[in-house]
Amino acid sequence: MLHPDRVLIVDDEFIITETLRIYVEDLGLEVCGTAATADAAVDMALAQKPFLVLMDVRLQGERDGVDAALAIHEQVGAKVIFITGSREPATLTRIQSDHPAGILFKPISEGQLVSTIQRLRAEASEGA
Repeated sequence: MLHPDRVLIVDDEFIITETLRIYVEDLGLEVCGTAATADAAVDMALAQKPFLVLMDVRLQGERDGVDAALAIHEQVGAKVIFITGSREPATLTRIQSDHPAGILFKPISEGQLVSTIQRLRAEASEGA
């Protein structure tokens, strides 16, 4: 079962991770962990069962955020919001293959993230 107030942050840039943490915690949600690699993200998602994952596309290591998101979606069922600086068609096509809950382009604002998270939480509560 997914924990409705847990969010996993996956980004390999510390300053972005910490900024996202502040935004998430300001919403009263728990950051259950952070990861900088796809493998760490999948392991953490399996252990923590977050409702939501904030996922960068480019990560440390051989696998990227789309690889991690596909595995998390399949194994955990968490919603994934991609946060990326890439607008490359090939990357966007790969992101779409995972049925993302949202795509936000860097630099993102707190308002963009908050409205996306609130929409997902509202949709989840309507479906419950």
